Amino acid sequence: MSFLIAGLGNIGDEYENTRHNVGFKILDNLAHTQGAPFKLERLAFFAEYRSKGKPIYLIKPTTYMNLSGKAVRYWMTELKIPQQNLLVVLDDLAIPFGSIRIRSKGSDGGHNGLKDIDLTLASNNYPRLRFGIGSEFAKGHQVNYVLNQWKPEEQKLLPERIKVACEGINSFMFEGIERAMSKYNK
Repeated sequence: MSFLIAGLGNIGDEYENTRHNVGFKILDNLAHTQGAPFKLERLAFFAEYRSKGKPIYLIKPTTYMNLSGKAVRYWMTELKIPQQNLLVVLDDLAIPFGSIRIRSKGSDGGHNGLKDIDLTLASNNYPRLRFGIGSEFAKGHQVNYVLNQWKPEEQKLLPERIKVACEGINSFMFEGIERAMSKYNK
């Protein structure tokens, strides 16, 4: 049984350390701990490794956030990954900074990356891990907030919170979605 973990974000230096790119950061950490380098492939940066005998595939779409579905669908098809073995990792404004929420399916919650995946897969019935980025922005400044750099105090806490998100991903793969949700959705 193999897994496809898709971390959402935007390519380019100007986006690298923004809140919207936390999906990329989490996958970078996961790949680094496994010694699995990313290489540029079709529609995504791609890495692979084996853990507990299972093939694990990581993608960071190069299609930009709003067209994430194209890369996700391509790699699911290419690698023959069923929807229940896909995990989409993304930022979420509605969750306090550093908290994670794992769900087996759900709405896009206004997230353009999820909207495009839902549209492309014609389904929202796939697991996702949402990483809380908080919502400390003035009305009408949501875009500036998600595309902005982390505050210094967030930057300090980020490595530990990313580590917890990676543990949540491993729990999803090796303990199952129900166990992962009960362990990490606090």
